[in-house]
This record gives sequence, structure tokens and C-alpha cells, in this order.
Amino acid sequence: MSLTRFSVSLDENILTKFDAKIRADNCPTRSKAIGDLIRNSLVQDEWRSGKRVAGAIVLVYDHHKHDIGGKLTDIQHEYLKLIVSTQHIHLDHDNCLEIIAVRGNPGQIDGLAKRLKAVKGLKHVSVAAATTGHNL
Repeated sequence: MSLTRFSVSLDENILTKFDAKIRADNCPTRSKAIGDLIRNSLVQDEWRSGKRVAGAIVLVYDHHKHDIGGKLTDIQHEYLKLIVSTQHIHLDHDNCLEIIAVRGNPGQIDGLAKRLKAVKGLKHVSVAAATTGHNL
């Protein structure tokens, strides 16, 4: 991979805030921070364009809720072509964290996330958008 230098002109106030943010994030350089921002933007474009993507659906729920585990498993069985792996973590006596690694069409992944969100008793559901890496 070859690197190309380019310059960016920014309002001084924005640059001061940006520098403070990258210091707080322990980012080593402005170049690294700007590259990360560009890559994140490209990943979001992949998700909007319908290209094959990867990601994770994160769930938190009280496993004591009536048959919630069974309902979540039943839905996942309908989406076997998207699901790469699942990880179930016991957070405490009541709460579980489930991470579902997915790969495929973003619309179908979103459909799976919406089906899971509809299950009564879930405390949290989020989708972490990622990339397969082929388009970056």
C-alpha cells in the first residue's frame, strides 16, 4: 500500500477540537484519525449501497423473561445464511449479552435486527456496521 500526502484546510476552531479529540482517543496522528474517518464513511456507503457487508448484532436481555431465549433462537434459525457465529455471555444472575456475527446483504441484516428487536423483553439491541474488507 502506497501513501499519498495531501493537505486539508480547516477552520482553526474545528482543528483545535479535532486535535483535542484525537488526543483523548489516544490516536497517534492526525493522518491516522482522518484515515479512520474516511474508512468509517466508506463502510457506511457499503451498507447503503447494498454490497456484501459484515457486522454484529448485540442484544442484552433478562434470560428469566418467558421463553425469550427460545424466541431469539427461533428467529436466528430463519437467518442461517446471514449468521456466522453467536456468542452468549452471562453478565450477571439475570442479564445476558448475545453477540451475533453476521455477513451478507445489509437489508437482510437489518431485517434480522428488526425481527430480534420485536421480541418482547429485550433491554437493548444495536447493530455494529463493519465491512468484509474487500472494498477498502
